[in-house]
Amino acid sequence: MIKDDIITLAEKFIENSPNNYITEEIALHPRCAGMKIYEAPIFAFGSADDGLYNEYKSFDVIGSHFLSPAEWLRNAKTVISFFLPYTEKIKTANSLDCQWPADEWLHGRYEGQILLKQLLEYIVKFLSEAGFKSIAPSNDQRFRTGDENIKFTSNWSERHVAYACGLGTFGLSKGIITKKGMSGRLGSVLTELDLPKDSRDYNDIYEYCAMCGICIDRCPVHAISFEDGKNHPICGDFLGEVMEKQKPRYGCGKCQAGVPCESGIPMK
Repeated sequence: MIKDDIITLAEKFIENSPNNYITEEIALHPRCAGMKIYEAPIFAFGSADDGLYNEYKSFDVIGSHFLSPAEWLRNAKTVISFFLPYTEKIKTANSLDCQWPADEWLHGRYEGQILLKQLLEYIVKFLSEAGFKSIAPSNDQRFRTGDENIKFTSNWSERHVAYACGLGTFGLSKGIITKKGMSGRLGSVLTELDLPKDSRDYNDIYEYCAMCGICIDRCPVHAISFEDGKNHPICGDFLGEVMEKQKPRYGCGKCQAGVPCESGIPMK
């Protein structure tokens, strides 16, 4: 088994899944009916023994609650990180104003997350049936996020994992900028299968960010600044308002749409 097998498997799953399209029955607006959520994913493969995972346990990075790959899967060899880019229709709709998330984006965040979890299960099943024990931490019963002890963080961070694997670097808004931008969703799988590792072609956590500040202006609640990056409590309060109005859908994404890093690595 090689990396291309996993990539092709995921690409076909996303392209052929009926859940990658919004049906007329669930569409928040008629213009959303038939809308495609994701384009083909991009992947990066990292080492489960990468020293960054121990650094993530530091209080000033994530914290001691962060579990390393070996704590999730004892004999983990490879960390598979991937990014699912949103379609242009979702990105364009959410870039039109800075007040409220577009219906298209809400579908991408909610129905898109359901499809993401299904893809994780599909990859884990494929690897497990090939004889390599594998798990997706965000689908695992041990996964914790948003409780009183680890508010605004989790015990497995898809963003930090993506950085470690070489998928991309952080932006001012704290999203991950990949070669396909940051407008989309991240996922990861741990496996006992030992695969060749990709290089981490950057040295700084903000290397791909142009620090242009456009995401500052895009944020509807002024939760981003040059000095402090993203203020998670302010952002979280607004997401709560969206959830209250649109439940079960939620999200915002204004800092990820209508910005230079929306669909690629921006020019400095």
